Amino acid sequence: MSRVAVIDIGTVTARLGVSDVAASRVERCAKTSTICSLGEDVAETGMLREDACARVLSCVDGYLAQARESGAEVACCTLTSAARDAANSNVLLDGLAERGVVAQVIPGEVEGSLTFLGVAQDFRASRIVVADNGGGSTEVAVGVLDGERPGVALEAVRSLDVGCRRVTDLFLSREDPPSASALDEARAFCREAFESGLPAEARDPERLVCVGGTVTTLVAIDARLDPYDPAFVHLHSLALDEVDELVGRLASLPLEQRRGVVGLQPKRAGVILAGAVCVSELMRACHACELTVSESDLLYGLSLSAAAVADGITAPVSWTPQLFSLR
Repeated sequence: MSRVAVIDIGTVTARLGVSDVAASRVERCAKTSTICSLGEDVAETGMLREDACARVLSCVDGYLAQARESGAEVACCTLTSAARDAANSNVLLDGLAERGVVAQVIPGEVEGSLTFLGVAQDFRASRIVVADNGGGSTEVAVGVLDGERPGVALEAVRSLDVGCRRVTDLFLSREDPPSASALDEARAFCREAFESGLPAEARDPERLVCVGGTVTTLVAIDARLDPYDPAFVHLHSLALDEVDELVGRLASLPLEQRRGVVGLQPKRAGVILAGAVCVSELMRACHACELTVSESDLLYGLSLSAAAVADGITAPVSWTPQLFSLR
């Protein structure tokens, strides 16, 4: 059994996973998530903010200490949408390198493939559509994970520039609460992106599985979870009309009242409405009346890939993580 640490630095959250992997399966993944908002203003300026980079680097310092204490000897680190989009990502990459972190900015298609690998652990030999609605982008992957071996057969992978931070900054941050016209603009933006960008294979899915902070938070709000219960959220279903009802409820509340909603992290209050709109329009574009929420996300796929490389075998997707020592 291999114990590996993986760090994913996203547009809204930075996350740590410490996983025990055996026989091409994640036996255990201890996850820590911190809202750092790296992508704040990136959609409008194309640049990472200095204070956002500082938040991420401080968070990573804590994650490295936590990973070492866990007994993991190797780690990998990925950055996604905000780092892909920003012209000055080298500032953050240099700060990570100073800490001994070998960081990889991964393309959206790699992100989607890794997320699919993690999610599909619960749906082996089943054809599924996996969507990861993040802060700056949404990755959609369609395929099957072999029932016996670790191989992934992907029919399509697509990364679309639709995410809760991006949509908030472009449409929903000018008024509090947003006006009906601003909400309509946000919906139209998401609708056009999904209708034009989704692969045909993602339409009319047998099962749509979604990951990310937006969908897990929507379940928590709908069920009034306090504290958050990942066991309850994992494989929980949400119907389209339930998502639309949550959109209406969140849209009616000013930011300060949104922060007090049971099940919602106060730091996520500023982007949850846009995230809910993204999910609603994604479901419509896929022609899905229901989605399944998964906690087995990109961190699981990264863990499987890192463990494979650490054990000297071929990574299960066509991307190889660069490991660095924690010793």
